[in-house]
Amino acid sequence: MTTIRPLVAGNWKMHGLSVSLAELLALKDRLAAPVPGTDIMVCPPATLLAQARYGLRGSDIKLGAQDCHPLAEGAYTGDISAEMLADAGASAVIVGHSERRTLHGETDALVNAKARATHRAGLTAIICVGETEEERRGGATLEVVGNQLRGSVPEDAQASNTVIAYEPVWAIGTGLTPTQDDVAEAHAFIRNELGRLIGEAEAARIRILYGGSVKPANATELLAVPHVNGALVGGASLKASDFYAILLAYRRR
Repeated sequence: MTTIRPLVAGNWKMHGLSVSLAELLALKDRLAAPVPGTDIMVCPPATLLAQARYGLRGSDIKLGAQDCHPLAEGAYTGDISAEMLADAGASAVIVGHSERRTLHGETDALVNAKARATHRAGLTAIICVGETEEERRGGATLEVVGNQLRGSVPEDAQASNTVIAYEPVWAIGTGLTPTQDDVAEAHAFIRNELGRLIGEAEAARIRILYGGSVKPANATELLAVPHVNGALVGGASLKASDFYAILLAYRRR
């Protein structure tokens, strides 16, 4: 299989004030000796992007955003376009996170539009897919994930502008994680389905991240699963020490 450079991205969600940037600076200090062959990203609230951009100067840590509007501009009070996020310092945007799909009723079509907006702004779309506990119990995991991929991934998606994050909804913030075999099955399925959608050659190069209660205690085993090309980390990314401990899973290889 094609060698893929891993990505470990931290999603701060609706956490963080200016004082929280001290954790980013602490992470920057810890990464003075970088983790070889690994891309590192933090996705703070949009309110912190510009400040974080200046604080991380001279660092290899990239910045991402957590959502965007499909259009570049317009009368959409409170919304933020991908172009605005790029201007603030983001290099990627998370789209279709389960919390957006569930709490805001986002459809696959809207996620697709947001991914295309991200590409339009020259950014990377981190497209999230994953099943609920009820769907997993009903044996519908692969059906649900397949439908989300087909509806959410733009036809012109490439490894250079698209990352897929598999996040089983029931594992997010619960402390529960699927078995390594479950993760391997889901990621292999995603890789194969991407091959049908955008071609096998391009699909072989796309990074597929695992997300869902990734923490220092389980990072090494999760990141060693076939077709897992990194992680989308939630709560553990809020503390520099925990996020750095997850990154060390790659240094130990």
